[in-house]
Amino acid sequence: MVKVSTYFAMTFGAFLFWESMDKVHVWNALHQDEKQERREREMEVKRLRAELVAKQMSD
Repeated sequence: MVKVSTYFAMTFGAFLFWESMDKVHVWNALHQDEKQERREREMEVKRLRAELVAKQMSD
């Protein structure tokens, strides 16, 4: 009986670990996507700002 309960506990523990790691990986991927989008928006703002400055200098 001890072997069966130990097997069940280890299987359940492995399942919980697997599920938590899955959630961590999903969170990490979303966080990386957010950082990439923010970086892209910042580059777009810098590009537009540079265009406006260049346009003002030429006028």
